[in-house]
Amino acid sequence: MTVLLSAQGVTKRFGGLQALTHVTFDLPKGQIMGLIGPNGAGKTALFNTINGTYPPEEGRIIFRDKDVTALKPYDRARMGMARTHQIVQPLNELTVRENVMVGACFGRENQSLGRAAKTADEVLEFVGLQDRAEELASSLNVAQKKRMEIARALASRPYLLLLDEVLAGLNPSEISSMVETIKKIRKQGITIIMIEHVMKAVMNVSDRILVLDYGVQIADGKPEAISKNERVIEAYLGDPKLAEKLLQEK
Repeated sequence: MTVLLSAQGVTKRFGGLQALTHVTFDLPKGQIMGLIGPNGAGKTALFNTINGTYPPEEGRIIFRDKDVTALKPYDRARMGMARTHQIVQPLNELTVRENVMVGACFGRENQSLGRAAKTADEVLEFVGLQDRAEELASSLNVAQKKRMEIARALASRPYLLLLDEVLAGLNPSEISSMVETIKKIRKQGITIIMIEHVMKAVMNVSDRILVLDYGVQIADGKPEAISKNERVIEAYLGDPKLAEKLLQEK
């Protein structure tokens, strides 16, 4: 399998706070990796280190066989890395289509405005927002804004998509629909890392799961193994019977 992303001993500190400690993994192309752990475990810090928002104090980030550790987020976006945010960040004064065009213009293909508009329409249809294209982003509800952020990320034509709690705040029907969208993205050959607290969803959509606790990587493996890992149960899942049930529910 071709490794798309490699984190090698990534360590990040904020003053006296150790946010990440020697996090190491290889992510093959085409996989979905779930990233779980308690609040404050370092999940978003790892995302921000992967996409270049924060440089690590130690370790390296290798993306598509290139050391990108010192590169800025916009450089990594040009290379094919995209993300959504835990708290959606729409450009409220722009239309939904214009928001998505931003991703196309500043992404891997550096598209012109004309081509970006076509890309935006294609991606909006893919995520089910084509009917809202002309409306202001501020008019969308939470679920729609999350879909718009995904569309903006997809318009950048990424090889790697970082999803930060895209299921948070959604009702069960919206969660089910979003999970199907994530599966469709994966079918396009896009590799995904997703931070998620909705365990039923992350357990059933991920090929593997990485678990952080206080910035330390305590487990990395298939969902079945993670659900039975005593350290993970103690730190996060809490109830082994619940973990088993999550795996059985589709």
